[in-house]
Amino acid sequence: MNERYAEIDEVIAYIHKNIYEPLPLSLLANYIGYSPYHFSRIFKERIGLPPLYYVSSLRLEKAKDLLLHTHLSIRDIALEIGQQSLGTFTTRFTERVGVSPSNFRNSRDEVNERLLALQKLSNWRQSMPVLNPNATIEGTVHAHAPFQGVILIGLFAKPIPEGLPLYGTLLPSLGPFRFTDVKPGTYYLMATSVPWGMQPVDVLLTQSTTLRTRSREPIVVTPYTKVPPLEVTLHVPRLDDPPILISLPLLMDHFLKKVPLAIR
Repeated sequence: MNERYAEIDEVIAYIHKNIYEPLPLSLLANYIGYSPYHFSRIFKERIGLPPLYYVSSLRLEKAKDLLLHTHLSIRDIALEIGQQSLGTFTTRFTERVGVSPSNFRNSRDEVNERLLALQKLSNWRQSMPVLNPNATIEGTVHAHAPFQGVILIGLFAKPIPEGLPLYGTLLPSLGPFRFTDVKPGTYYLMATSVPWGMQPVDVLLTQSTTLRTRSREPIVVTPYTKVPPLEVTLHVPRLDDPPILISLPLLMDHFLKKVPLAIR
């Protein structure tokens, strides 16, 4: 698929370079000489997201960067990424990142606290009985490079890690994972990694060195068919990977709250 629609890479590079400029659909399509309809179709087939949704996702990623690296007010950051309404920006940021812009800006200390708590866990694996094989998604996480740290893995409604996953967990190492009691529906598996000792800002911004993976095809759960075991591999970021919008400390916090106190 990547070779078939290699011209989309040119558009993605253009979007990254001009993310603070107006990027209407017609402009993006014309950049590679396609009609807006044809461009939208092949862009979504390649990336998994409509072009303008992808652009808005990148802009929220830029907003995260501005929140941590500048003293701009939240209103000015909203304007910087082309959002005229502070209320709309705050709502969208909160829905897709999982915390408000102000809470995200002030969450650096939480990162070290969460990582320290995770390192102290004596038992990560919560053995969940498989009551219904057809409602179970399981597999194995591999990596292209050596890795020591925590892996955050989840099932999302869209092919982008935004908002809390419908089903999610943390893993202390490469190896098996399992989600049980998954309701019938269509899901996208996403995972990323946080090496032990990673700097808080790098965790919050999921820097370009962070290993990650995503399912290219949707995972369909039905009451009558078992999902085959998945083999997923963490890799270095690629140009066509969607931004990781969800706040990783928020996922860590949710996981820690589910772990029984007896095994901490």
